Amino acid sequence: MTMLMGRLTGVALELALAALLVLFLPPYYVYRLTASFLGSVFPDSVSGKVVLITGASSGIGEHLAYEYAKRGANLALVARREASLREVADNASALGSPSVLVLPADVSKPDDCRKFIDDTVAYFGRLDHLVNNASIWQVCKFEEVEDVNYFRTLMDINFWGHVYPTRYAIPHLKKTHGRIVGVTSNSSYIFIGRNTFYNASKAAALNFYDTLRMELGGEVRITEIVPGVVESEITKGKMLTKEGEMKV
Repeated sequence: MTMLMGRLTGVALELALAALLVLFLPPYYVYRLTASFLGSVFPDSVSGKVVLITGASSGIGEHLAYEYAKRGANLALVARREASLREVADNASALGSPSVLVLPADVSKPDDCRKFIDDTVAYFGRLDHLVNNASIWQVCKFEEVEDVNYFRTLMDINFWGHVYPTRYAIPHLKKTHGRIVGVTSNSSYIFIGRNTFYNASKAAALNFYDTLRMELGGEVRITEIVPGVVESEITKGKMLTKEGEMKV
């Protein structure tokens, strides 16, 4: 009797889950398709808006800065390497950005994140777009790692480096009905060997944005960029070794 009840309970749960999926998924996919369509037909004008980009000293972050600059956005550029940031800032100004603020900082540190958000708002008076892009890479098998704690840095940057700026930016973005742009990776769902920690960090960030989008309910819009392999310092060999050291 107990076994029969257990099976019936299992069947009931499966039916309930199936019903939930039938009711929820079609409207969800229609919503995603419609949002994508409207976004392509009526893109935001960013002229005069304030855009903060992390990981802006090279790679995707650098070129996003240039694309925003061409469209007349004011920029706040964040990365650890000030000299590289200043080069990007000069290029962005030449491409049409009215004003560029350089903010050397480490996105893995909450206090740094709070400060560069506050400094941006103090300087420009507002914040319209937050682009979370900072990232590092790892290439080694899980079993080759002597101490998994070596890779806390990777999670601190690739996941918490998205969470901290978002946390401090949301109150300002609500005032402008702004946007968060999260740059993750297709490694979130296409699993590549020797990228154990990297894949996990990107999947965590992707799920963070998907959930946050539902929680914010449209007050702050969220765009996820999920690229494949893009030429950058990472693809040229900048990564964490199995000893947890940064190889450049």
